[in-house]
Amino acid sequence: MKYFIADAFADKPFSGNPAGVCILEQPLPGDTMQRIANENNLAETAFAVPAGDGYALRWFTPVTEIDLCGHATLASAFVLHEVLGENRASYRFHTKSGPLTVTPKNDLYEMDFPAWPLRQIEITPEMRRAVGCEILEAHLARDLILLLENEETVRDLRPDFPAIAAIPESFGVAVTARGESCDFVSRFFAPGEGIPEDHVTGSLHCMLIPFWAARLGKDKLTARQLSPRGGTLYCENHGARVKIAGRARLYLQGEIFV
Repeated sequence: MKYFIADAFADKPFSGNPAGVCILEQPLPGDTMQRIANENNLAETAFAVPAGDGYALRWFTPVTEIDLCGHATLASAFVLHEVLGENRASYRFHTKSGPLTVTPKNDLYEMDFPAWPLRQIEITPEMRRAVGCEILEAHLARDLILLLENEETVRDLRPDFPAIAAIPESFGVAVTARGESCDFVSRFFAPGEGIPEDHVTGSLHCMLIPFWAARLGKDKLTARQLSPRGGTLYCENHGARVKIAGRARLYLQGEIFV
């Protein structure tokens, strides 16, 4: 099968979040896709196979299948459009999270994703131990979102990965704060799912966009994820949906033999 690695939410080489993209002619068994994702050893590998008016799309970390992945969706649309030369106005993906669309807009790829509302919860000693700093608020949806004091605190954070993995009821843990040169910043950790720190997490912004739109009183926002590689996301709040846009760059293309 054709295989690509594309850096999503990347403004320059070796930035953003690398995603594996496998373009299939026929569906593969789930256990085979999981073995390939484990062999690739990237945060996510996406598998796209033609289906109806678009593609069936599934995402796997090295250890498990997940229900929504932003950067690998953006990377898949980028590969289909810019590398393989499909000339569609938008790309429709059928996924476990319902239909998702990605629209090329100049040098950006804009994803239309569901918004995930958060509920505020009590801050626990386990949360404080996991991040090792003062937490202003804690909110929960798929992931645990911890509001910190400022961008510097987010950037300098040294998390306790075993403590993060032990926090119940969440796929991963994110820290966020108001940005200095952008609207908000974040970092994301999911060590229990084979992702100690994710480079740039599109699906996380299904929670962060409505969270920060309400706090800042604006629906168009620019975000930065402050991982060592870093990445920029251009965000819009649309109530029950969010739009998340970014750039992508091709790193590698080849073939997988199984």
